Formats: sequence, C-alpha cells, structure tokens
Amino acid sequence: MSGARLADVVGWLERRYPPATAEQWDAVGLVVGEPADAVRRVLFAVDPVAEVADEALEWGADLVVTHHPLLLRPVHSMAATTFKGALLHRLVRGGVGLYAAHTNADAATGGVADALADVLGLVDTEPLVPVPAEPLDKHVVFVPVDASEVLVDALAAAGAGAIGAYTRCAWVTTGEGTFTPGPGARPAIGSVGQTERLDEARVEMVAPRRLRGAVVAAMRAAHPYEEPSFDVLELASWPGATGTGRVGRLAEPEPLTAFARRVAEALPATPQGIRYAGDPGGLVTRVAVVGGSGDSLFDAVRAAAVDAYVTSDLRHHPALEQRERAAHEAGGRPYLVDTAHFASEWPWLARAARTLEADAAAAGLTVETRVSTRRTDPWTGHVPSPQA
Repeated sequence: MSGARLADVVGWLERRYPPATAEQWDAVGLVVGEPADAVRRVLFAVDPVAEVADEALEWGADLVVTHHPLLLRPVHSMAATTFKGALLHRLVRGGVGLYAAHTNADAATGGVADALADVLGLVDTEPLVPVPAEPLDKHVVFVPVDASEVLVDALAAAGAGAIGAYTRCAWVTTGEGTFTPGPGARPAIGSVGQTERLDEARVEMVAPRRLRGAVVAAMRAAHPYEEPSFDVLELASWPGATGTGRVGRLAEPEPLTAFARRVAEALPATPQGIRYAGDPGGLVTRVAVVGGSGDSLFDAVRAAAVDAYVTSDLRHHPALEQRERAAHEAGGRPYLVDTAHFASEWPWLARAARTLEADAAAAGLTVETRVSTRRTDPWTGHVPSPQA
C-alpha cells in the first residue's frame, strides 16, 4: 500500500460527513492545507487549540481533524499576533493541515450522536430530529424490449437506480405498445401513417430529484425512439436515517442514579462531572442523546417520550422550565443528565479515526491515525459545595 494525499483524505471525510448537511451557520471543511500534499498521520481532536497543535507537531501529524471549527465566526486578520492566527501559522510552518467536521458530523450515520449512543449502550436507535430523506423521482420509461438493458445501463450511469448499498436497481415488465407516426415523423420502427404494435418494456428506476435533468437527458440519448414515452413522478418524502441526536433504549431498565454513573463511566473525566435532575430511583429505559449543547431541543425530546435526556451545557432557565413542565405534565420525565460539552463529543473521535483508516485501506492506501487524549474542556477544577 502507498500513502494518501490530503485530497484523498478530504474526499473520504466528506463522503462520511457531507458538508451540505452542516447547519447554515456552521463553517466546516478544509481550513489550511495543500490538497496535493502527502498525508501519513492524522490526529483527531475535539477542539483546535494550542495544546492540540503541540501534540500534532510532536507526533509528526500531517493533518489535524477537529470537531469544532477554528473559524466559526468571521475574522479580519490571520496575523500571528492573534491567538487564532498564531495557531494557523504554527500549523502551516509545520506542514500540518487542519480540517473541521462539525454539525455535519453530528448528524451523520456513524457520527457524534451515534458514537454517544453507542458508548452509553443504547440499542434500536433512530434520529431524534430526522433530516428528511433526499427528494426522489421515479422515472418510468417505455422502450422496445431488446433495448431495455441498454436503457437501464444509461440511466444507472446518470445516477438512477441507487437504493442504499445497491446500484442499477430497476423494475422491468413487458407489455404491448402501439403508436402511429404522423407527418414529419422519422420513426425508428414502423412507417408514417401506419399503426405499429410491438413488445415494449416498462422500466422504472428511482433517482435523486437534483439529477432529474441528467437522467432525462441520458434516457433520451440511449432511447431508440425519436419521441420516447416516459413519466417522471415525484415520490413522497419521508424521514431519513440521519439527523440531530439519537433516541434509543437500554437493554434493561435502571435507576436514574445508576444511569448517571453509566454516563460518567463512559465519557472522559472532566471537573464538571455529571449532573442530573429527577427522581434518583426513577427507572430509565428510553433515552435521547445530543452531543454538545442541546437545550434548544426540549420540544423534540418531549415528543420522543423518553425517560432521560443526555446532553451538555444545560442552562438554568431552560432546564428549570423543563423540570417544572415535566413535573406538571409527564410525571417528572424526561430526567436530565448534563455532561461537559467536550466529553459528550469525544467518543466520536475513535470511530472517525477507525473509519478513515478503513476508507484508506479500501483505496489501497495507508493512513495512521491517533485520537488526542488532551482534555480541551475549558474548566480546570471543581470544588464541591459543603453539605448543608
């Protein structure tokens, strides 16, 4: 196996975590780096901070992949006199690229939400707030039977017929077609003014709506008729397999205190530890999780009818209102479990590193990965309140 280029690595990352799925306010993708440069070592970290840059340079990394963007808000200078500028100058001088996968990694299959659900032992997971599946068309084309395979190949090459891990998916049935060429027609089969009957195939294939023009053009180019008979039907939309957060269940119910300990044991230690709100003995089975700040999603969490909600950065007023509402309307549920922001997103790093190595190997290339263990949680200490 040989080494990869930065362009290869970016391509693998963006297939796993498509930039188009990031929130509009987000800033994801390649921050610095030359696409043609060789990438042998990739360091994964939650935050692009000086401590992570130190680790990357010490280890000899060629690329740092972080969850949080360095340049989320606009800046007007990258001078080394600013802390962000100084960080970028160090990386560039050291030949280290920087890439950010943020809300696109949150929502993706195998992303931040899935990783958090997995380390907590949740099964049968589904998105808390699903992203609608990509709009699809169904292309229905009538073609002479002996030309149907050529037509299927042409539509597939234009992007039709892809369903999950399968390609060139088509439904083909046969029947009798009839037509009469009029004056000025140049029929491939039959003569002007004479009714023609022949065996035809009805070919049905789905395709993303964004490819409609390309698929129709490919159909016309491959079809033997001067005027093909075809339909393009817009299919109903449905929730997709990706989206914000995850909802799943524990294999066995357990008290809230035991569940909170489960969360603490699964995530990196931070000065904050794990806070929870609710009946300590209340049983937890169905759980919602959102990596990072999640108190804007209480409506979706309530609609999911979960026993507990694990997220980070719960603010006083939203959390208090949620607790009051839960006590009034839902028997105290959902219970709240609050983690450090850094901790809830850290489990994704190992999964992202493994999949990058696998993608490289599938392409016949090699990339060595490392997950940073530097704790980039901003808090450095905790003093428990004295007991009353």
